[in-house]
Amino acid sequence: MKLIKNIFLTFILAVIAVSCVTKVAYTEPDLQLPEDFRFTATADTASVANLQWKDFFKDPALQGLIEKGIANNLDLQIALKQVASSQEKLLQAKYLQYPDVGFGVTGQISRPSKNSMNGQSLNLFIGKNHVEDYNAAFNLSWEADIWGKIKNQQEVSRMQYLQTYEATKAIQTQVVAAIAQGYYNLLMLDKQMDIAKSNLELSSNTLSITEKMWESGDTTSLGVQQATAQKQSTELLISQLEQNIAIQENALSILVGEAPNKVSRGIELSDTSLSQDLSAGLPAKMVSRRPDVRQQELVLLESNSLVGIAQANMYPSLKITANGGVNSFKFDNWFQIPASLFGSVLGGITQPIFQKRQLKTDLAVAKIQREKNVLAFRQSVLNAMGEVSDALVSNESLKVQEQKATEQVTTLKDGIKSAQMLYKGGLANYLEVITAQANSLQAELNLASVKRQRLSSIVDLYRALGGGWK
Repeated sequence: MKLIKNIFLTFILAVIAVSCVTKVAYTEPDLQLPEDFRFTATADTASVANLQWKDFFKDPALQGLIEKGIANNLDLQIALKQVASSQEKLLQAKYLQYPDVGFGVTGQISRPSKNSMNGQSLNLFIGKNHVEDYNAAFNLSWEADIWGKIKNQQEVSRMQYLQTYEATKAIQTQVVAAIAQGYYNLLMLDKQMDIAKSNLELSSNTLSITEKMWESGDTTSLGVQQATAQKQSTELLISQLEQNIAIQENALSILVGEAPNKVSRGIELSDTSLSQDLSAGLPAKMVSRRPDVRQQELVLLESNSLVGIAQANMYPSLKITANGGVNSFKFDNWFQIPASLFGSVLGGITQPIFQKRQLKTDLAVAKIQREKNVLAFRQSVLNAMGEVSDALVSNESLKVQEQKATEQVTTLKDGIKSAQMLYKGGLANYLEVITAQANSLQAELNLASVKRQRLSSIVDLYRALGGGWK
């Protein structure tokens, strides 16, 4: 009874000690963030990334593809499974402060040598040449969380779970952006195909006129050959575009978790528009909104808890063990109550003294790892800032490029009309007509590419600011 009182007193002291323990203090790194992003006119607290993806992308066909991607993309499904796995580990971690309890049943028969002291004693005292021992008992083991080791272990599990959750959001932003980029690229290829087919018709007309002029002796066979080569070049371009369209459709199908197939389009590239209110918001808000940056901060928080665990391992540990049940050396009175009852309680404090410097090394390594994760967190913030600034400058530059490319297309289309009129009147040669057509074709293809790049820069900005997971 006195032993039980002493152990109970030790238990109370351990609980009091636990209540005084705090986790290792976490100091948030000084990120030294600027007030606004580079290439922004004014700092605005609002951000385009606050929009849900359904409000950002208005094209119903694109919305349908994104919905399929979120539901079926295999990379996203794998990430969700990882979240479920971490959730189970987090649930298990909540039980770390509870004791381990087990139940065991054993039966043993020992037969010593007749010529041994035990064998002769058995015959003398119990009249048998063997001993039976039957035991059924509950076993309990519990370690007091005096230094917060268990709390830190629980915190590690919580941080790991949150990391998988943020990783899933990061993958979703990437999937949404990739689907949008692929869709706009498909619209660009469609537009380029229309341009190429229109140019093929124009090249065919030029070839027809050149052949008639050659037949009438107004030009040479070289003119016919050049016009034919121009037409063949356009036909080759159409074949290449058909190939690129099919490949892009296959890539989009795989992104949305389906077998390669044709992808429906809702609108043409010229009718596509995204939000022009491209406010980036504040850098500090971006840090808390971008899933990959937030994930890296959670890695840092996890490493802080691991320092606490390594530190707690260097201090004394209080363990209490107990067992109790029924025991008998005869099977027929094994469960005879209360005669067969037994029990024991043991409490002990263990202080590691010499572990070949292992504990000190573990603590030093944990602190170094925390410092590495501080640097990795800062690097992730810098990378995110760079991506936002790149998208901002690209969008502003592409606005100007689109305007200039549009003006160039208009000029070169007028040039084709002038060249054809002059060619029919004998005031220009076939080379000038072919050159005008080639320049116009390239300018129109370039304009379609610039429009697609501008759409891509807007999508990049939306993703870089942390949009797409809502």
